[in-house]
Amino acid sequence: MTYVVTDDCIRCKYMDCVEVCPVDCFYVGENMLVIHPDECIDCGVCEPECPAEAILPDSDERAGAWVEHNRKFAQSWPNITRKGEAPSDADEWKGKPGKMEFFSAEPGEP
Repeated sequence: MTYVVTDDCIRCKYMDCVEVCPVDCFYVGENMLVIHPDECIDCGVCEPECPAEAILPDSDERAGAWVEHNRKFAQSWPNITRKGEAPSDADEWKGKPGKMEFFSAEPGEP
């Protein structure tokens, strides 16, 4: 099992989860984070830390295709091990549906 980041992270990217991850399995894109599913140890400490509630176990039916999405971008985005600054408008995007149209495949700054 693994945890995955869903589209609820898009344009929020709070990064609280990064601080608590014991194995540094988060990778950063321009406007969201992903978890490398082969590195995640399924400890679950990241899930309650996410203000956007964007992290789910892969066993959750809402996780669906997010395992492969996380795997794909974890292979090309840089690893992030420290919490950075959330976007200034993150709170405005929190909880908004249909954010996948705003997804950027560009890597972020670690």
